[in-house]
Amino acid sequence: MVCSALRRLVQVHVSLARKASGVCRGHEHRPAAPGAPGGVVELLGKSYPQDGYSNLSRKVLSKVGRNLHNQQHHPLWLVKERVKAHFYQRFRGRSGTPLFSVYDDLSPVVTTWQNFDSLLIPADHPSRKKGDNYYLNETHMLRAHTSAHQWDLLRAGLDAFLVVGDVYRRDQIDAQHYPVFHQLEAVRLFSRHQLFAGVKDGESLQLFEQSSRSAHKQETHTMEATKLVEFDLKQTLTGLMTRLFGDGLDIRWVDCYFPFTHPSFEMEINFRGEWLEVLGCGVMEQQLVNSAGAQDRVGWACGLGLERLAMILYDIPDIRLFWSEDERFLGQFRVGDIEQSVRFQPLSKYPAVMNDISFWLPPENYTENDFYDLVRTIGGDLVEKVDLIDKFEHPKTHRTSHCYRITYRHMERTLSQREVGRIHQAVQEAAVRLLGVEGRF
Repeated sequence: MVCSALRRLVQVHVSLARKASGVCRGHEHRPAAPGAPGGVVELLGKSYPQDGYSNLSRKVLSKVGRNLHNQQHHPLWLVKERVKAHFYQRFRGRSGTPLFSVYDDLSPVVTTWQNFDSLLIPADHPSRKKGDNYYLNETHMLRAHTSAHQWDLLRAGLDAFLVVGDVYRRDQIDAQHYPVFHQLEAVRLFSRHQLFAGVKDGESLQLFEQSSRSAHKQETHTMEATKLVEFDLKQTLTGLMTRLFGDGLDIRWVDCYFPFTHPSFEMEINFRGEWLEVLGCGVMEQQLVNSAGAQDRVGWACGLGLERLAMILYDIPDIRLFWSEDERFLGQFRVGDIEQSVRFQPLSKYPAVMNDISFWLPPENYTENDFYDLVRTIGGDLVEKVDLIDKFEHPKTHRTSHCYRITYRHMERTLSQREVGRIHQAVQEAAVRLLGVEGRF
């Protein structure tokens, strides 16, 4: 559903990268620039033919392989290790070994089947849109969530695991959003014996029945099984958040919807007087569990964002900081104990430079994420945020114009208006050439 202009966009990423003064330099694997359909993109040692779905940029490809969650003493690594420690110490198997296994180095390149179909996401679901995802081609993409590995691990016979990794989504630009972020997925399955062990008269209880779906349970689950799985899920996550944020934490559960769990919930915590959503979770859809070969089990799944937790725990104000290589930032997290309290001390606050851009939208196929992705491609991490500050519809022609304010700020030095002006001019020219807009500069 993404506009055809994106196909033109990928054709000229090379020239845009040159204009961007090196902001799109790759790391480690030095990925090839995306090209027109019929080309090939090299990524993590493999080649992927490009087609009309391909919409990757150098900016995004340069992040693949960085694996911030595995860099020792990085704040995302600290959060990951604290979550691992909670699961390792609290949940033990019969032999005393950790119950949950951990997978934190799985490739971020997945098939669309893994990312969507395996999770029961309908073919017409809006989360599949090209405008919201990064596709290598029609069949392969950069994972949009760590849930993309859920089915494969269940199929391998695992019933308790954590998956940690970088995920990719095209989104708005501000201090809370970035095209690459990191998630941690937890999954646990129960056999009938495991779930009802210790329950009075548990030997007479069953996991499954044939009934009707309601807001409280799936049609194949008994109410007893659903409530016990839900109880274990909420108790596990309450314990995790208490460990991270301390005793006395106010928690509330909000009903929500995910295609792969039912019932589904979001957890919110009251932190410094503000309610913050920190994760999504629910009872796994039995159809998914059955298709992976675990027909005799029921389970729960949850997913949380490492950046979200780290920004709350360590008072980190801007998501771009996680990609900084400035020792003044990274050095603050070199602690001897992963549980040690850290309060981020801001680097010198360099002034922002703000420039506006206005244009008439094309008659059709314009999406804001196309514009945001173009701005990120050219401006890189110099772009702090993009705000839509005005919309106008011409009373006679009914054409619509948008006015955006782009805020530029370097995290480590002062930007000059001349330097920003060159980038902003490149954004204006690219928007006209690639998105089909008409300038009102």
